[in-house]
Amino acid sequence: MDPNFNADRPIGQLAIQNPLATRVFARHHIDYYCGGGRTLGEVCREKGLDVDRVLREIETQIPGPRIALTRWDHETQATLIDHILTKFHAPLREELARLEVIAREAVRLHGDTDPGRLAALLSIYLGLKTELRNHMLREETILFPMILSGESAGVEVPIALMIREHADVANALRDLRALTGNYALPEAAGNLLRALWFGLEELETDLHEHIHLENNILFPRALDA
Repeated sequence: MDPNFNADRPIGQLAIQNPLATRVFARHHIDYYCGGGRTLGEVCREKGLDVDRVLREIETQIPGPRIALTRWDHETQATLIDHILTKFHAPLREELARLEVIAREAVRLHGDTDPGRLAALLSIYLGLKTELRNHMLREETILFPMILSGESAGVEVPIALMIREHADVANALRDLRALTGNYALPEAAGNLLRALWFGLEELETDLHEHIHLENNILFPRALDA
């Protein structure tokens, strides 16, 4: 195993060094996006996980020589921001609207059989949708232009706000996962609930990667500029 992959390394750095390690972190519900500064050993002890086993799992994810993975810490800030805008921001706006339609329809059709959970899910989701839309707008109109201009004075304030909002998003995602029982489908679930559960879990996966790129790569480099 690469000696850089060890229990004393911050989780965010492990995710940067080997992007496929995030598969292992997701499997064990290890927060590499907002909690990327914590060491793997610390988190494994807290969760009761065998850190050596987790490291072995990460080792199995190390890509072979024919697999080219983008190391975003090796790319420029401009390239990384363009990736965030095209891979995450633009598709996210469409997906948020699509999932709202599905969630509202689920409440309308199934609210009488599962009223508490579906109503709570819709409420959390709508709050998350509003938070994300406002958050992306602030990044696109304020923070990203500051970073691209090379302006370092005053960048700490919007970055601190974005990090706090990322934590709020992560909390909402955890609430949605808890409400759905880790996205375990209810018995006799129809296509509507299947689409909603699958869509919300995919949203979680994309947002974790999105937040990771900003919290662990984009923002630290902007603060060090």
